Amino acid sequence: MDWWQTTVLYQIYPRSFQDSDGDGTGDLKGIESRLDYIKDLGVGAIWLSPIYKSPMKDFGYDIQDFRDIAPVFGTMDDFHSLSRAMKERGIKLVLDFVPNHSSNLHEWFQKSVKREAPYTDYYVWTDAKGFEPEGTPIPPNNWRSVFGGSAWEWNQERHQFYLHQFLKEQPDLNYRNPWVLQEMKNVLQFWLDQGVDGFRMDAVAHLLEDEELRDEPVKDEDSIDEYSQLDHKYTFNLPKVLDILREFRILLDKNSENGTKIMITEVYMPVEKLMAYYGNKSHPIAHFPFNFELISVSQENISAQSIYSTIMTWMDNLPKGAWPNWVSGNHDNSRMATRFGNELVDAINMIMLLLPGTPVTYNGEEMGMEDTDVSWEQTKDTVGINAGPMKYKLFSRDPERTPMQWNAGMNAGFSTANQTWLPVNPNYKTLNVQSQLNAKWSHIKVYKLLAKARKTEAIMNGELAIRVLEDCVLVYTRVKKGFPGYMVVVNFAVDTVIVDLTKLDHVPNESFIYVFSTTYAHSFTAKKRISNSEVMMPGQGGMVLTFVPEFPEETIPL
Repeated sequence: MDWWQTTVLYQIYPRSFQDSDGDGTGDLKGIESRLDYIKDLGVGAIWLSPIYKSPMKDFGYDIQDFRDIAPVFGTMDDFHSLSRAMKERGIKLVLDFVPNHSSNLHEWFQKSVKREAPYTDYYVWTDAKGFEPEGTPIPPNNWRSVFGGSAWEWNQERHQFYLHQFLKEQPDLNYRNPWVLQEMKNVLQFWLDQGVDGFRMDAVAHLLEDEELRDEPVKDEDSIDEYSQLDHKYTFNLPKVLDILREFRILLDKNSENGTKIMITEVYMPVEKLMAYYGNKSHPIAHFPFNFELISVSQENISAQSIYSTIMTWMDNLPKGAWPNWVSGNHDNSRMATRFGNELVDAINMIMLLLPGTPVTYNGEEMGMEDTDVSWEQTKDTVGINAGPMKYKLFSRDPERTPMQWNAGMNAGFSTANQTWLPVNPNYKTLNVQSQLNAKWSHIKVYKLLAKARKTEAIMNGELAIRVLEDCVLVYTRVKKGFPGYMVVVNFAVDTVIVDLTKLDHVPNESFIYVFSTTYAHSFTAKKRISNSEVMMPGQGGMVLTFVPEFPEETIPL
């Protein structure tokens, strides 16, 4: 097993993790000051959302300089200090890499506007289809931005439209120009030379567009989301996207002599199509594309059967030899505790951390942080602002991005500022790291035991068997002959259910409780021996059991 297979990957949203200088916004020194907490959780790798120089129209995903640190986060010296501190603690560092676009303030774009060589065609430029009677230029086609409105913006100086699949301040780079690909490979090499251990690659399915600029077919004209109204067959997941990503992977592999440099891709699409982003044995692409299926199912139908189907769909479609991963939340989606319900926080972490593959945890999910109600006046997310005061809550990502809740002190221990960049959730007085570390039983204590269990042979190399019992209880086992086995049992129903766990292969008559949900704190004790044939599972919670697997005696043929 390589490092990226054995670890938990912990996503940090830098603006909201820890403020070290009292300006109300998190920074690199703040992250460094909290590394011991992360190490103590059992985390072995951190993925940082963008920290590059940026005007922050999309909070770091609009990059003005791919080789510098945003002053709000610190300096390059601060980055190197953080990197050294992580290495001292054996924690790997994964950076966000944003290949699809830059900021419109980037030097490349400024020179492209002026048609200065070699930057003239670094971005996707095209002439107007025509002009309205009053002189307004007409976009070349009907393409829409992910964030709403036309994907085309007129530049008066160049007298052409440029493409932006996201904000108009995020012009798309032109990967049909080989110089652009080389520039971005040079950016990767720069950060590899700084000692980073890999990259999470943002929005990669958007890298190429149809050269003929054909209109996209209407799919659902009644959708409230403008982008979802079209079938994006000409702007999303074009075949040659994988060729570009293959170039990135080759570069990372060349730099992996002293340890694997990992490549993770962010793509939202059906599982059967997503698997192409793994590549194949002779031409690998991503070490893994993010698996957002647990997020998707939590927005639709939460049940034992739906979670079972979610897991099996991924495992059944997984190419031979490919490595799974599980994502329960991130900075673009509502908090896990808000989607699944606080009662199921521990249960979802149990499911995610002990399945085969790499689990990805968004900072704060280990303690069950919830979405914060952010008023229109407090809203910072441009996507929410663009939607207006009546609809901003449908689109804003601010609720899941509010500051980390460290303690019950001022601003939850996040900052000494009079005002933080986003409001702290009012529930911080009782929901915070310090209170959970001091409590007899808590989400964080459950999480730490789950991370510890990942180091065992059964979890790292054991077989997976999974079933739904009594319609509402999800059960799976991780078993390797000769080693203690593990069993995850989660009741999604509100009521208590009695289940017979001996229906699963290799499960004996008895097992021991390893860890249980905080909702079960009054029902169970750790290390207690229980009968597997009649296990009483209170509603909306879970537990992890350990057992000695039973294998039928092998018959030796005469």
